[in-house]
Amino acid sequence: MKKIIDLVADELAEAFEKAGYERSYAKVTLSNRPDLCEYQCNGAMAGAKAYKKAPIMIAEAVAENLKDSRCIEEVNAVKPGFINMKLRNDYVAGFLNDMGADDELGVEKAKEPKMILVDYGGPNVAKPLHVGHPRSAIIGESIKRIARKMGHEVLGDIHLGDWGYQMGLIITELRERKPQLPYFDDNFQGEYPSEAPFTISELEEIYPTASQKAKEDETYREEALNATYLLQNGHRGYTAVWNHIMNISVADLKRNYANLNVEFDLWKGEADAQAYIPDMIERLKKEGYAHIDEGALVIDVQEETDTKEVPPCMIQKSDGASLYGTTDLATLVQREADYHPDKIIYVVDKRQELHFLQVFRASKKTGIVPEETHLRFLGFGTMNGKDGKPFKTREGGVMRLENLIAEIEEEMYKKIAENRTVAEDEAKETAKIVGMSAIKYGDLSNQASKDYVFDVDRFTSFEGNTGPYILYTIVRIKSILNKYQAQGKSFEGLAIESAHNESEKALMLEVAKYNEVMETAYEELAPHKVCAYIYDVANAFNRFYHETKILSEENEARQKSYIALLILAKKVLEACIDVLGFEAPERM
Repeated sequence: MKKIIDLVADELAEAFEKAGYERSYAKVTLSNRPDLCEYQCNGAMAGAKAYKKAPIMIAEAVAENLKDSRCIEEVNAVKPGFINMKLRNDYVAGFLNDMGADDELGVEKAKEPKMILVDYGGPNVAKPLHVGHPRSAIIGESIKRIARKMGHEVLGDIHLGDWGYQMGLIITELRERKPQLPYFDDNFQGEYPSEAPFTISELEEIYPTASQKAKEDETYREEALNATYLLQNGHRGYTAVWNHIMNISVADLKRNYANLNVEFDLWKGEADAQAYIPDMIERLKKEGYAHIDEGALVIDVQEETDTKEVPPCMIQKSDGASLYGTTDLATLVQREADYHPDKIIYVVDKRQELHFLQVFRASKKTGIVPEETHLRFLGFGTMNGKDGKPFKTREGGVMRLENLIAEIEEEMYKKIAENRTVAEDEAKETAKIVGMSAIKYGDLSNQASKDYVFDVDRFTSFEGNTGPYILYTIVRIKSILNKYQAQGKSFEGLAIESAHNESEKALMLEVAKYNEVMETAYEELAPHKVCAYIYDVANAFNRFYHETKILSEENEARQKSYIALLILAKKVLEACIDVLGFEAPERM
């Protein structure tokens, strides 16, 4: 379906052409003064210079041609040259009925679907997820869902930090604690145990201990570096330990991400790219893309148009060790070979922008990815506490993600329990659902690149711009619809009529924006625009609800129209929260 704003623009373009002016001036925007009009066009002022006429003269001529418009009910030319418009109520009603009849609620699928890969998550194995991890996962999951909503083929890749020095540290510490294990006996020829010699809890304690020791003891550090080298060169026992680490860590990560309602299609990591590195480096050297600079192998990525220095992309240190840039380029080699993506979106901490600029340029310059492949860096800001510093526990430590989720769920349970009419089990299940909305909406309602304050009290409130408020609105609509059916009435054959009052018209206009919002959110990779939209829809509905007798309306035709509008509003709200990654309960 065409967006309603485009349909208005089409009418306006005809009016401009009929008046003797270029159709291109018929650009329509939402009015920032809804008390005066619903839509606005400033094209008369843009055309004044070209046609050497006063803007108001152009505006008046165009407005005159809109008097018989099929979609515009009221049009006014206002000095110095604004064209203010209000839509016909019957036209809006017809548009909404068409939306309701469409399985996609009017969202136009891509005519040429793209193959898109979203790189999000990026946790290091053997470490617990903490409050610094959710942003990538929450934003990336929403971007993936929005892109699928628009008809694209999308794969989400967690891209694990599963290779490198941290593995050497864990192996070294494990060897120190349990030297009798067969993994550390170079003469052992049998099968290694299928069960890991550590639990996830032990593993999560081993890494920070080893890391601290390496900082304080140079000998220990050298042992860890040597263990890393041996692992990366196929040491049989160390490879078996690595497999144990991976199996236990991935199982724990899947459990934690499931609690966040985040899913990945691919569980690839840095280790998967290692096999591609030797051939890649050999090609880059042979074809002259890579050269030695101060002992390191680098690719120059500075461009003539740069206003500041962009350092070379380093792909090999002087001692032959690979770096993050090496792994990221090799991952692109792998992705190109396996998936041929049209677009790759990296949802990463914004402080890594320079790194990805180097990697993107190097990959294009060297032909690792085709020139037409769109590489996009979506950098996100930090999640902070009320003190403006990274979010911590009450004791001042780094908060684990599962503890944050538990804290939010407990807070929601308390609020639901205060005046609940449901059983305790249902209240706890509802608290989980609403708690998820508090976390995700609290994050996604902020522009991704911005730092934001995670305020537990505000985000768990049922009032204001919060996830619980949105869910409360949906539950309120569900309650009305259930009561309507309980009266023995059916949803069959319902249709939306022309608006009967101002608040109903306002709700109708908000609902009608759905396909426009989804398209913008995809093009701009902006889940926060979906949040802003559903907050507007929720506010419009609640105003309509307070000003209108719905279930007690005596005019049957009017009541049916109200119910049809509520059904559509509910579908739109549910479709939006789905792309944000949470759902609504039946009751609250």
